[in-house]
Amino acid sequence: MAVLLYVRYPLSLRNVEDLLFKYGIDICHETVRLWWNRFGPMFAADIRRQRVSRMKGFRQWQWHVDEVFVKINGERHYMWRAVDHEGEVLESYVTKKRDKSAALRFLKKALKRHGSVETIVTDGLKSYPAAMRELGNQGRREMGRWLNNRAENSGIMAQTPPVFA
Repeated sequence: MAVLLYVRYPLSLRNVEDLLFKYGIDICHETVRLWWNRFGPMFAADIRRQRVSRMKGFRQWQWHVDEVFVKINGERHYMWRAVDHEGEVLESYVTKKRDKSAALRFLKKALKRHGSVETIVTDGLKSYPAAMRELGNQGRREMGRWLNNRAENSGIMAQTPPVFA
């Protein structure tokens, strides 16, 4: 229960300790941290899996896809990211190139993991239509200057570590 409280709600370790103390369970916040290290990823993956399975049946599921420049060891890389219409980070992927093949790899990975989507909102990068044309879902793409703010404003850098290519 301690780990589920910590994963599901934005609580600190000491908040979880206080909540459990109200129910008569006296543990240290360090114990909650140790349990989180052991069981947390399993619970978080299960919550994410349940949420994505619910969203697959949602008819207006919309993704916002964007890329940002990041420096890793002084070299410039590109972090591709997909965020759904509720602001939940779905996928992140780091590459050295910002071309059609990188966009295609990222979109294939995201579509394989999360299933089909009603619309994909992108910015004006030419790699997106080329990759989506190859995937056969170019009709689902929306592009606009102000449409993709959801992906650009998502706090992905602090939320999830990227998968390196």
